[in-house]
Amino acid sequence: MITLYIDTSSSYLYTGIVKDSKLLIEVKEELGHDLSEVALPKIVEMFDKTSLKAKDITKIIVVNGPGSFTGIRVGLTIAKVFAWSLNIPITTITSLEAMAVSTNSNKLLVPIIDARHDYVYAAIYENDVTILKPSYIKLKSLYDKLDKEYLFITNDLIDLNGEKCEYNPDILKIVNKYVDKENINPHMVNPEYLKLTAAEENKLNGSGT
Repeated sequence: MITLYIDTSSSYLYTGIVKDSKLLIEVKEELGHDLSEVALPKIVEMFDKTSLKAKDITKIIVVNGPGSFTGIRVGLTIAKVFAWSLNIPITTITSLEAMAVSTNSNKLLVPIIDARHDYVYAAIYENDVTILKPSYIKLKSLYDKLDKEYLFITNDLIDLNGEKCEYNPDILKIVNKYVDKENINPHMVNPEYLKLTAAEENKLNGSGT
């Protein structure tokens, strides 16, 4: 089993190749506005460095959000093209799941991403059990759901009350957890924005064109 992992849901490119539960190579690099142009070449470079070809991949795991609308589309497009053109099985996970899996703690794990205007994307996990599924939620409402010791996981500059740690993806651990997750038809792989884009909100409110 050779698995390609792709996460472009933030300003970072997190990607790697895992073969039979062994991490062959990974990239964790902040690309910012260059993400859309550089992500695919970085992935191809991984193939070159491991003497693999795209057709050697037997599974793709791609993060489908929430996070940056543009970034999510970049990763999904790359993953879907590989999956469809080379007939590679593909599945999705959320960025919040990846954040929780990568963190070791006995406390409630609360991966959190700034969604602006006092809203966040967040989830709550306890011992591999989902307490709050990935949600677009007011930060105040999130606090109301935290009835035990908790640990925020985030790389965003959010004013938080409580212990927090930075997110550093454990790509091997993520792949090992989700490698057997049910595959999806590539055409059915869609973003998990959790909220409407600005254009969609304007259209819904009648202010779009």
